[in-house]
Amino acid sequence: MKKLEGTGVALVTPFNEKGKIDFPALRKLLKHTARGVDYFVVMGTTGESATLSPEEKNQVLQFVLENNPHRLPVVYGIGGNNTQAVLDTIKHTGFSGVAAVLSVSPYYNKPSQAGIVEHFHAVADACPVPVILYNVPGRTSSNLTAETTLRLAEHHNIIGIKEASGNIEQCMRISRYKPKNFMLISGDDLLTAVLYSMGGQGVISVLANAFPLIFKKVKEEARKGNYLKASQQIFRLLEINGLMYEEGNPTGVKQLLAEMNICRPYVRLPLVPASDGLRQRIATAYQAIKKG
Repeated sequence: MKKLEGTGVALVTPFNEKGKIDFPALRKLLKHTARGVDYFVVMGTTGESATLSPEEKNQVLQFVLENNPHRLPVVYGIGGNNTQAVLDTIKHTGFSGVAAVLSVSPYYNKPSQAGIVEHFHAVADACPVPVILYNVPGRTSSNLTAETTLRLAEHHNIIGIKEASGNIEQCMRISRYKPKNFMLISGDDLLTAVLYSMGGQGVISVLANAFPLIFKKVKEEARKGNYLKASQQIFRLLEINGLMYEEGNPTGVKQLLAEMNICRPYVRLPLVPASDGLRQRIATAYQAIKKG
């Protein structure tokens, strides 16, 4: 899956003041991000998949497929904590034009590692396109361990993992023992250069919505083995990264995109737009990045 190496952008779903999908803003976002990213990720957490209806999710997917400036690969998010519901969603989804599925580890139920394995085996068996695992313990309340990831990597239809545990040792174990063609993808923007340095294949990024060219430079330097230069690009994002999650994701990045006149800052309940204080700090951090 060489086409999924590099930077995937976890696309936000723009809304208007009435909470409806803002398709003109989404078109603008696609043009902006296509300058620097290698593929689009549709309906991940950053796309507010938890609060979009199945019909809306399909509308967004089809719009991205039809308004894809550079015909970049598209990864589609399908996951959940009800295995049968995930399988039903897969059954009723059209995968024409979809390169792979990004599937989050089951949340809230806090399954055992054996349960996680069985869940993903069922998903991978049912899915007509390859599956990328998504480990984000901060959201799911359970960790997909290195041992479990390596066991799942043996499945012919599981091609990689978006690792957002923040556990460097865990990432090292995956990289050290994974099959050659299994992709280790950073799920933490700030750790992108670090994962590249240990053999990772790239990142699925929130901040690439705003700064696709920074992540392009990170990839270019990392591929040349210039990990210090790659890290120096990531350092530019050090002050703004935490602001993206302070009041929930994608509240922060939507406010940042509003500062850039790409989309408006509206989110769906239970999320609310950024507070006045957060808006000001995001604006200040953005200006600092612009100045270099």
